Amino acid sequence: MLIAWKYRERDTIIQRLDPRARIIFMLAMLFSVIQFWDLRVVLGFLTLALAQYFLAKLTWRETRRAWTLISILIVFMTILTFLTGRGGREYAYFEEHLITRLGPLSLPIVGWRIGLSITVEKTVFAISQMVRMFTITTLAITVPYTIDPSLYGVTFRGLGLPDKFAYAMDLAFRFVPTLGRDFSITLDSQRARGYEVERLEGGIIAQIRKLAPLIVPVTINAIVSGEDIIDAMDLRCFGIGKRTWLQKLEYKRADWALIAFSIALFLGSTAASISGFGRLWVPRWILNLTP
Repeated sequence: MLIAWKYRERDTIIQRLDPRARIIFMLAMLFSVIQFWDLRVVLGFLTLALAQYFLAKLTWRETRRAWTLISILIVFMTILTFLTGRGGREYAYFEEHLITRLGPLSLPIVGWRIGLSITVEKTVFAISQMVRMFTITTLAITVPYTIDPSLYGVTFRGLGLPDKFAYAMDLAFRFVPTLGRDFSITLDSQRARGYEVERLEGGIIAQIRKLAPLIVPVTINAIVSGEDIIDAMDLRCFGIGKRTWLQKLEYKRADWALIAFSIALFLGSTAASISGFGRLWVPRWILNLTP
């Protein structure tokens, strides 16, 4: 059985808005923020995203797992970018001011010598990248926790997507929590049989092999569940003709205002980006740290 995110009805200004208007706002914010590397501008977008998050009255207890997982990924990707220096020279800056140099360190097995150059531009770029990703994360986390799961399909259909794509998006929103539920059930079942995931030992390959009692049942169950959904849709002649939806959405004045703001935000951001505004901004006090 498919399950959804932990949705809870709240009488907030965010939940009173039409889901379609909120999706348009999220997409407009997404395609706007990715056009800028200026930390001041990106912090402005983060402020808008946080305003929506707090207006939705979400609690840390509800979103803790999502924040923890995504934060680990964001920090890892930021550190990786900082260490490799990839991305910045191609898109944000063309010269660097060296702060200090670490290394070089010699790897004992392969004999490679690795050094790390810490520059002003690389540091500011990493911070801007992290803020951009947290902005997108804040927007994305708010959506599944504040939109009624029964409205997923009709929302995307109301945005102009065909029935097949609208229903596919509905299933995609339900896939992650359903997979998490199956993994939790499988883990409890294997622990009842004496399997102790906390005591996995050996190298990476050995640990992956020992995870088979968890990975294999969850994967097989996901495939079987997908087949069941396909069979159920075929029995209902899904895709033969135009479908009807139980719920009906109607835009209100506040929804039109949000849509107009979203369009203006995206067009203004695009125009500013084309004109050259919003490139990497380096504070002067950081430049003073260079030798």
